[in-house]
Amino acid sequence: MTNSQSEARGRAGAGDHRAAVLAGFLGWTLDAFDFFLVVMCLTAIGREFHKSDKEMALVYFVTLLFRPVGAFIFGLMADRWGRRLPLMLDLVFYSIVEVLSGLAPNFKVFLALRALFGIGMGGEWGVGASLAMEKVPPRLRGLLSGLLQQGYAAGYLLAAVCYFFLFGRLGWRPLFFIGGLPALLAVFVRFRVKESEVWEKTRHKTWGELGRSILGHWKLFLYIVVLMTGMNLASHGTQDMYPTFLERQWHFRPEQRAVLSAFSMVGAILGGTLLGLFSDWWGRRRAMIVALLAAVMVVPLWAFAPSIALLWAGAFLMQFLVQGAWGVVPAHLSELSPDSVRGFLPGFGYQCGVAISGMVSYVEASIAGRTGYATSMAIVAATVFLLAAAATAAGKERRAACFGGQS
Repeated sequence: MTNSQSEARGRAGAGDHRAAVLAGFLGWTLDAFDFFLVVMCLTAIGREFHKSDKEMALVYFVTLLFRPVGAFIFGLMADRWGRRLPLMLDLVFYSIVEVLSGLAPNFKVFLALRALFGIGMGGEWGVGASLAMEKVPPRLRGLLSGLLQQGYAAGYLLAAVCYFFLFGRLGWRPLFFIGGLPALLAVFVRFRVKESEVWEKTRHKTWGELGRSILGHWKLFLYIVVLMTGMNLASHGTQDMYPTFLERQWHFRPEQRAVLSAFSMVGAILGGTLLGLFSDWWGRRRAMIVALLAAVMVVPLWAFAPSIALLWAGAFLMQFLVQGAWGVVPAHLSELSPDSVRGFLPGFGYQCGVAISGMVSYVEASIAGRTGYATSMAIVAATVFLLAAAATAAGKERRAACFGGQS
């Protein structure tokens, strides 16, 4: 092969992995945007449907509970049929459900639609992350993992911006119509993203072969579930009820809640990207543990800030550290998982952890009824950070593992 041919092939490969990372980032961004519209509009939806904060917190639980269903269905498809087709189908599916959520006539229908949305949300992460992580160079995997995962924070930021500009004029329902945008991303995946070469080398010929491979890694699956339970408790325990905390504890208006939530997500994006980069140097587990233990120390400032300025500082630092730890997750889980089950194992394990942790918002709302939101969220946050750090420390890592030739 000539030098010019090698350079052309290198440029094509770089373009391919950039397209895959962009698709994964945007898919997770729009997924999170749809989820956090409910977070931003929770009290308004509750008023229309005549439901309390505690009853509305069940919406989060139902959405999270059904995410493993999506990870199971689309993850199996990804390991059997390739990464691209399941990703496109999932994007279209959850776009349709999101639009229908804005048309829900009552709470029961809204709850059912959020369960269906959970299926779509659960399917996107595992398929998108495996496709992207199998394409990027190992030396950049941590950095690009952080970028990919911060699609979640970018989605929250986008939801806060839309809420700020549109909620006062339009109410909550039209915001969900914007959730139809992910369907357009499916077109980008169709024409710009190539199939994973790692999957093509290690694809299963039969469903039985795939099933045996999955069962052969049950210990790893259980560990991923434990780790992701801790990590999702940390994430949802500091995010889902935070706008409600700002309304009930600080009496913030909708616009104020949106601006502060958006500001905290700037911290999340910076933290996720930087900690992902540092994990390429320090190691995956070390970066996660340092971020989680630092978050414990930020809890008093985050929950009991004595002034508005310190409240802003606490919100920024908290999400910098929480999403900093999360920025390492796509690379870490992809490296832990064998080639033959990477479409299924990380995503399904992740979403099972989500389902187990799904009651955290309900728990916070219940405790807040007796102690107030500040005390409730502080107790939950400090506890779950320590649990997540312990789960991270108990595992192994395979930083910069070579994909395509492992067992």
